[in-house]
Amino acid sequence: MATLEKIRSKSVFLIIVIGVALLAFIVGDAITNGRNLFGDHTTVAKVGNEKIDYTDYMRKREELNNQLEQMRRQNPAQVANFDNQLISQMALDQLIGERLIDKAAADAGVRTSAEQLRFYMLDNPVNPRIQEFIQALNAQGMSVSTPQQAYEIIFNPTRNGMSEAQAQPLQRAWIAMEDETKQMISRQAYQRLLYGSVKANELDKKALYNDYVSALNVDIAFHPYGQLDPAKYPVDDSEIKAQYAKVKEEFKVDEPSKDVAFIAVNIAPSAADTKAARELAQKTVVSLSDSTGQLDKDLRKEGIVVTRKEQRATDISNTLIKEFVETAQNGQVKLVSENIKGFTIVKMGKRTQALDSIQLNIVTVAGATLPGKVLAQLNGSLSVDSLATRFGADSVMVQKEQWFPLFTAEGPTNVLEKGQLDSLLNAGGKYITLMSSPQGSMLAKVSNRGSQKTVYEFEEVNYDLKPSTKTLNEERAKLEKFLDANPDTKSFIANAAKAGYSVQDYTLSASSTAVPRVPGMQNYFPDSRQVVRWVMIDGEPGQVSHIYESKDALTPALYAVAVVSEYDDYAPLDNKSVKNYVTDKARKEKAGDALVKEYQPKAGTMASAAQAMGVEAQNNPNFRFGRNSQVRDAEVMGRIAGGKPGKVVVVKGDNGVYAYQITKEVKENFPYTDTQYEQQYFQLINPNLGEMLKGAAKVKNNIYKFEAGD
Repeated sequence: MATLEKIRSKSVFLIIVIGVALLAFIVGDAITNGRNLFGDHTTVAKVGNEKIDYTDYMRKREELNNQLEQMRRQNPAQVANFDNQLISQMALDQLIGERLIDKAAADAGVRTSAEQLRFYMLDNPVNPRIQEFIQALNAQGMSVSTPQQAYEIIFNPTRNGMSEAQAQPLQRAWIAMEDETKQMISRQAYQRLLYGSVKANELDKKALYNDYVSALNVDIAFHPYGQLDPAKYPVDDSEIKAQYAKVKEEFKVDEPSKDVAFIAVNIAPSAADTKAARELAQKTVVSLSDSTGQLDKDLRKEGIVVTRKEQRATDISNTLIKEFVETAQNGQVKLVSENIKGFTIVKMGKRTQALDSIQLNIVTVAGATLPGKVLAQLNGSLSVDSLATRFGADSVMVQKEQWFPLFTAEGPTNVLEKGQLDSLLNAGGKYITLMSSPQGSMLAKVSNRGSQKTVYEFEEVNYDLKPSTKTLNEERAKLEKFLDANPDTKSFIANAAKAGYSVQDYTLSASSTAVPRVPGMQNYFPDSRQVVRWVMIDGEPGQVSHIYESKDALTPALYAVAVVSEYDDYAPLDNKSVKNYVTDKARKEKAGDALVKEYQPKAGTMASAAQAMGVEAQNNPNFRFGRNSQVRDAEVMGRIAGGKPGKVVVVKGDNGVYAYQITKEVKENFPYTDTQYEQQYFQLINPNLGEMLKGAAKVKNNIYKFEAGD
């Protein structure tokens, strides 16, 4: 009681101390991070009221990175040009889609039944983690090939030679996969429901049918604007502003955006760097050729990479290396290539003869004692095809005549350890035990052998030429000097060319993955996410950033950026792309009006209209809205499709002037098929699941706050 009274007497003091500490924390956090303590510190994005947490985002990003690495191992060419900076936005997009569909499915009452879960976990597994789980069990010495076998082992552990303690983590992993699978099933079910809700009514289908069977015979002449002369068709500021007002909705932005001027300095090796690389190549050849035959440790510090290889001749992709190793003597060294990218040196090793593949009969037997009995029977008179009958299909699994490559283009596969391979090859056609555990054993024998190939052992020594620290520092000093002299956006843009820099114009937003090399393309400047972060958090119109650096060792770069303007509703008219587009559109409209005025009086016939336009008229006997190759302007297309046979009409379009004459209406005799026009309606609507789920909900993207520090 005395202790309790002391605490009570001190309570006011404690509250004050805690309050002061909390205030200090709030102020400190605001100063260091510039974020509101009462905001969403760990929210990477919000879609309406749905939040994407940083931990979920990191988990998804790691998952995508693992998938990418797996693809790189399996098919490097497929992802050779993939930019890793895309991973962050891909992860967020997937999470947003998952969160939206999960909420929609829950709101709609979509549930996964026990029967469905069993089917999709055991009979028809849809979760890729299940196969990974089975592989992991086999790696631990458990002989498992199906989800049913895996379930049996981990949920009946004592019957399968495993303790309850050993089984518990496996059971938790299985239950986690069940939860994932439930989620997958409900997502797929709701997706089918949502797509199924997009259906055509009878009027929709009949309208599509009528549009298809009704056609026009039309003669069309088209005169493109081409490159319009500004002197002939001048447009002033008032006309440009009026045109901007007409098309302003085209420039609506979904999130806060900023226009920037960007400089990227790609740093290449200097002449001195190239000379040093040539000298390094000669030193490397000498070092590899001396009595030790080993690369000097000081040379390794220069960035030289030595790779030991064992390859067949057909697997050596570099022709120069292949030609050398086929004729070289053991220990011989040669500089096989030297260029602006670096050099390659090869040191020859041994030539050996090796089996390139092997065919096996594999028998997996469950239990601790049964494998010995099966092995004895197999090496006696029992046929492998009789095993299931003799010992039961649940106890024995057979894989006959399975080929295993011992070499691929990458070298030895190591699918079998050397001791295992030697035992198999020396077994005289009998079965041996390859692997064994209390849960079961794997038995195998050689059923066929591949061919003997010459295998070349050699060391491939590579050096990638990159800019030296001196070269990097010189380029940085030059850019720093420019920024010191041009600390604001106006001078940054005005004086860049004189200093030898090229300025690129971009619009960046919260969703910008990085700075694109070409606007609109998914190819980015390396490590440029940090530039986006500065622009979106700290950059104000008129301000210039400090220097940002790409750490890419082979293609280092320096970046600087100046903020031109910011907006969160419509891209303004002073945006260069907007200004160019609007000016061009205004000029085309003026040219169109003038050309229509010029050609219409001469358009008594299509021949005279085409002659005045300096083109040839083309006949389109089956003109339909959206189904013709001669008219791509939607407004003109609509005017023609809604017209009647009559006189020649001259109209302006977005990209030129059209003259057309409808000569007759055509009625095709196609049968009406309900299913066909149901499908056509769906294709025409082309529902976007993501947009349907999102609806009017706003997306707030905070990803730039969590990626690439300042």
